Amino acid sequence: MIREEDLREAIAECQGERNPDAKTCIKLAAYYTILNNLNSTLEEVPTYSRSEPPEQVRYNSGSEFSDAIKGLSAEEVLDVMDELMESVSVLMPKLYRATIEKLRNK
Repeated sequence: MIREEDLREAIAECQGERNPDAKTCIKLAAYYTILNNLNSTLEEVPTYSRSEPPEQVRYNSGSEFSDAIKGLSAEEVLDVMDELMESVSVLMPKLYRATIEKLRNK
């Protein structure tokens, strides 16, 4: 299997050539194409016509938050929550650590 690290090393090697020729450019283009496709393959989850849609969040506490997430997939909600937790870790590290600890103890 082609590893991203190996592709990046090959790209750096091509870019570091003093007098690149057409073969170097072709290799570089191929490495970038593979790298881009490898990254997009890792990020995308294929959906097929027979696959079930992502499960929607079923949470209702009566809060504004539970109203906002109604109908979203768990992945959509967790993406936003992950961004929020990154901000909390910087702005309020004690709250961040307490929340992480609470999750670990569930």
